Amino acid sequence: MDNPTTGTANNCLYIFLDEGGNFDFSPTGTRYFTLTSVAMCRPFAVREPWDDYRHELLEFGRDVEYFHCADDNRYIRDRLFGILYDCRQNLRIDSLIVEKAKTGPALQADQHFYPKMLGYLLRHVFEQLNGYSEIIVITDTIPHQKKRKAVEKGVKQALKAMLPAGAKYRILHQASRSHYGLQVADYCNWAIYRKWDSGETHYYEQISDVIHSEFDIFRTGTRRYY
Repeated sequence: MDNPTTGTANNCLYIFLDEGGNFDFSPTGTRYFTLTSVAMCRPFAVREPWDDYRHELLEFGRDVEYFHCADDNRYIRDRLFGILYDCRQNLRIDSLIVEKAKTGPALQADQHFYPKMLGYLLRHVFEQLNGYSEIIVITDTIPHQKKRKAVEKGVKQALKAMLPAGAKYRILHQASRSHYGLQVADYCNWAIYRKWDSGETHYYEQISDVIHSEFDIFRTGTRRYY
């Protein structure tokens, strides 16, 4: 389908998620936190060229297991953003932007902040998408083992409270190397984060026409907590 906005009765929509910035709410932390979703449905147009390029690199002598935008060099980024540009009509990108200094202390704990922001983003995306038999949401593995259960519990509670009644979905946590969809989300989120953090828009411009929303959640806030 050209645009994953409406589905038919027997199809499934996949939403891949990635975040940028860190959870350090202090002057030494990142200024922004971004949470980006990439929606697509099968057949995934990006799969074949993405996988072909990885095998090209293997044949060239590069031991590439998976792609990660922050670690990949400029030549790899250029090629993969070119693939995203060619396949952009099969992607829907939405992003939530958080200026962290405007986040109240009660919300700053990982087990509250991440689930709440994820709830806001997915509620918006779910409200815009309809007609799918099921939505499968896949995030990268939550890195903090001690906090993982608390965060996952918070995600379930937030989504139950915030998503439309009757929405049929599953949320899975998988390592980014396991699915190119997560790597695509990583690339898209990296471009959006760089735009907000440093004003760099070169790669952002290659995906900008399929960014359906880029919402600065505290845009009207004036109070800063640090």
